[in-house]
Amino acid sequence: MNHPEIKRLDAYRLEVRAGYKCGMRASAIIYADEGLERFIEPAAVEQAANTATLPGLAGSALAMPDIHTGYGFPIGGVAAFSADGGVISPGGVGYDINCGVRLLATSLEIAALRPRLESLAAALYSRVPAGLGVGGGLRLEKREQEVPLIKGAAWAVGRGLGRPEDLLYSESGGAMPGADPHAVGHHALERGRSQLGTLGSGNHFLEIQEVTDLYDEDAARVFGLFKGQVTLMLHTGSRGLGHQVCGDYIEVMRAAAQRYGIKLVDPQLAAAPFSSAEGQRYFGAMQAAANYAWANRQALTGLARETFCAALGLGEEALAMRLVYDVAHNIAKLEEHTVDGRKMKVVVHRKGATRAFGPGHPELPPAYARTGQPVIIPGDMGRCSYLLAGTQKAMRETFGSACHGAGRLMSRHEAQRRARGRDITEELAAKGVWVRSAGRATLGEEMPEAYKDVDAVVGVVAGAGIARKVARFRPLCVIKG
Repeated sequence: MNHPEIKRLDAYRLEVRAGYKCGMRASAIIYADEGLERFIEPAAVEQAANTATLPGLAGSALAMPDIHTGYGFPIGGVAAFSADGGVISPGGVGYDINCGVRLLATSLEIAALRPRLESLAAALYSRVPAGLGVGGGLRLEKREQEVPLIKGAAWAVGRGLGRPEDLLYSESGGAMPGADPHAVGHHALERGRSQLGTLGSGNHFLEIQEVTDLYDEDAARVFGLFKGQVTLMLHTGSRGLGHQVCGDYIEVMRAAAQRYGIKLVDPQLAAAPFSSAEGQRYFGAMQAAANYAWANRQALTGLARETFCAALGLGEEALAMRLVYDVAHNIAKLEEHTVDGRKMKVVVHRKGATRAFGPGHPELPPAYARTGQPVIIPGDMGRCSYLLAGTQKAMRETFGSACHGAGRLMSRHEAQRRARGRDITEELAAKGVWVRSAGRATLGEEMPEAYKDVDAVVGVVAGAGIARKVARFRPLCVIKG
C-alpha cells in the first residue's frame, strides 16, 4: 500500500500507524501477506483506522486476513476496549449477532457413503428451512420466547435436539450468562418466534464434507478426525432477532455517543461507555441474541442428526455424529487479557473473527486443554474449509483471535452481475459439488470467485502463528438459503 503511514512489519502483518488519521489512539495491525495485500479495499483500511479512534482502546486495533468493508468496523476486525473506561459498539459486533460455525464429525467414510450422498443431501434440503426471512422452524409460544435467549443451546438440548455433551464442545457452553431478554425489543422477539431451527440466507450454509488432509495428526486424533471421514459443517446465526437488536441499538448508541461526548469519525461507529446504562443494556440484549443463535445452531444439529439417521437407516450410535466444536463470530465478550504487561478486563469485539484460544485456557473443554481451541475457517461453495487450533501467540498478539472465513472479494451486487447468464449449480456439479439453494440469486452472490482463496487466507493465519493447521475438508454437498 502506497502510504507513508502504512508499513510492513513482517511477512504477515501491516501496520497502519497512528499518524494515518487524526484521532487514532494507537496503530491498526492488518494480517496480510503481499499476495492478499493487493485485495484489501482502501475503505476497509479506513475502517480499521477509525476503530482505533474509539475511547479505551487496549493495544492496537486488529484486522484478520479476511478483512473487507463492513458497517462501522471492517469485517475481520478485532478490537478490545477496557471494561473500565472503554466503549461497546454495535458496529463492532455486526447485524448477524453470533453468526457462528460448528463442525460435526461422523463415523462414516466417504467411500461407503458416496452412492447415497445425493439422496442424503436432498433429505437435508427438504427438512432444513432455508432462505431470506424464512420461518418454519420451532415456533415459540409467547410465554416461552425468552427461554432460549437465556439458556441458549441448552434449551434445544432440553427439547431433545442434542446431547448434554454438545454443550461442552460449544464456545461458552452454548450460552452467555449475562443475557437480558428484557433489553430485547418486541419487534426483535416477534421476528425470532418462528426462526429457531432455520438456516437463513446469504453466506449461511449446511455442508457435507470429506476430510482430505491432516496436518497435525495428534490434534486431529484428539478432535476425532481421520482422512476420508464424512463431516458436517453448519454456519448460521441469530437470524431476524439479532438483526433487529443491532438496528435498534445503533440508534440508541448514536444518541448516547453525543450524551457522553464521544467524538465519532464515522456515525457507524456509534458507541457508549461499556459501564453506562446504554452500554450494559445493549450488552445484555446482544448476549440474549447470541444465546438465541446457539439455540438455533443446536436445533439444526438435532435436525441434522435425525435426518442422517432416517436417510441412511442408521441408529445414532452407528452414526456417532459428535460436535467437534462451535465457534462464534460477530460478538463482544468480556475477557481477561495481558495488555502492555498487565492483566486487565477488556470487551473484545470480534466482527467476522473468532476466538483462537491457546492450550491450557480455562474456557476450553478438558479434552482440548493440550491442543488449544479448535478454530473453524470455512471457504466457499467450491473450495475447501479448514480446522486449525489456537496458540499462545494468538493470546499475546490478537486477544486470542483468528479470522472467520475466506472473506469477500466482491460485493453481493457485483457477484450477481458477474453471475448473470451462468448456471452456478452446473459449474459446481462439474467440480463434484452438489449444491441446492432456496434462490438462484444466492448462488450468484456466493459463487466461489466472490471470495478470497481460503488457502491463502489460512496460510497467513498459520504463517503468523495465531493458529496452526490441523485438517482440511472438501465440500461434497452444500445447502444454501
